Amino acid sequence: MVGVEIDMVVKDSLKALELYETIFEIERVEVSNFPLGENEVVFTLFGVQFHLLDENPEFHLIAPKPDDPKTNWVNVTVPDIKKTYAKAMELGCTEVQPVTEISDYGVSNAIFTDPFGYIWMLHQVHKEVSHEERLQLWEEKRKN
Repeated sequence: MVGVEIDMVVKDSLKALELYETIFEIERVEVSNFPLGENEVVFTLFGVQFHLLDENPEFHLIAPKPDDPKTNWVNVTVPDIKKTYAKAMELGCTEVQPVTEISDYGVSNAIFTDPFGYIWMLHQVHKEVSHEERLQLWEEKRKN
C-alpha cells in the first residue's frame, strides 16, 4: 500500500471535521469518538486524504494557534469560490484575502484562516492559462 496524506493537528478533530464538512464536500473515511486529546479523523477532499489529530502534548502533537498560523496552507480548487468563501466566513473563519479575480491568469483566489489556526487558499479556475502564458505574463509585469 502506498499513498500520501496531509496530517493536521487541531485542538479538537471532531469540531474541525464539522467545520470542514460544512465548507467543503468531504467524504469521511475514519472518525473516532474518544475523549478530547485522543481523537483522530480521516477524510478525503477532492480525492486527497487528510488526517486530523487532536492536540496532545504528551505525544508532541501541538496545534497551531489562530493568532500564530504556520506557513503551510491547503490550496483547494473549488467550483464556486464565492459560495465556498461565504460559508467559511459565516462559520467563523477569518479573512486574510477576500475573493480576488486575477483575470490575466484566469483564476480567482481567496485566503482565510480557520479557528484551528490553519490557512486555506481557495481557487476557482475561469479559463485555462498555460504555464508558458503565465511565465510570459509575469515577465511582462516585471518589465513594467
